[in-house]
Amino acid sequence: MFAVTAARFDAENPIAGLEFGEHAEPAAPDGWTTVTVKAASLNHHDVWSLRGVGLPADRLPMILGCDAAGVDADGNDVVVHAVIGDPAAAGGDETLDPSRSLLSERYDGTFAERLAVPRRNLVPKPRALSFEEAACLPTAYLTAFRMLFDRAPIGPGATVLVQGAGGGVSTALIQLGRAAGYRMWVTSRAAHKRERALQLGADQTFESGARLPERVDAVMETVGEATWAHSLRALKPGGVIVICGATSGSVPPADLSRVFFLQLSVIGSTMGTRGELARLLTFCEQTGTRPLIDRTTPLTDAKPGFAAMISGDLFGKVVFTL
Repeated sequence: MFAVTAARFDAENPIAGLEFGEHAEPAAPDGWTTVTVKAASLNHHDVWSLRGVGLPADRLPMILGCDAAGVDADGNDVVVHAVIGDPAAAGGDETLDPSRSLLSERYDGTFAERLAVPRRNLVPKPRALSFEEAACLPTAYLTAFRMLFDRAPIGPGATVLVQGAGGGVSTALIQLGRAAGYRMWVTSRAAHKRERALQLGADQTFESGARLPERVDAVMETVGEATWAHSLRALKPGGVIVICGATSGSVPPADLSRVFFLQLSVIGSTMGTRGELARLLTFCEQTGTRPLIDRTTPLTDAKPGFAAMISGDLFGKVVFTL
């Protein structure tokens, strides 16, 4: 079968590690099944894998990809949950299983004609969502869903600041928060990305680091060091930062005096459970929310999509079709 694999690591030129071609068919052990992939979406995780982050060299070649929608062995339309873990090992939450992994870390991923996954990792795809739309949801949109509706102790009417516009999680936060009745504010260095965020549903946008007209209830943080000080200053007393990534660095000055004096909370968030993915699919079906897709290309022509993600020349998801 055709697949896109990480064959080698290159921190400076990640695309150099990609290989396109034939790969062995997946094997499905007891409790697992196969899925014929119809669409898969790209994540920063795939680029980090090509740089050698989180993927040991002894596991190469590894089929990349966390997200997919397709058809299972019984002919059902399904969405693949990317977290391979045991809910029983962590009180019902597989994201807290110490031995959890994502597809393409320990097991081959979704950038192939077929893949093998545990049966419990399949969620029925609503008819209202296309395969391309559904394939965008299991990582970026699920991450945003958990940040907003599980990890942040806020409700409709709250003001939420999203640091950075254009990435998959950021666009998901804007769309999901708007649909849920939050007031969504967004920062970006790029004027055209601020304009796109407004078109997507943001209430207001600001240059990165700009003084805000008032303090916010919560900050959704994916950037890290470059925006951390601004995120702390943006919060009202008792506010919360929910952080799911640190693309600009992970060791900012903590400013602990501000944290304890204003009684701020800093909460980490990683992916989401299978149950949360099912709720996300229902949320999209019921509200009419649809993932923002920057571009759709055949999997055989995936390199430009990787290049766009590496350069930051995106607003929304990159989807590969088979």
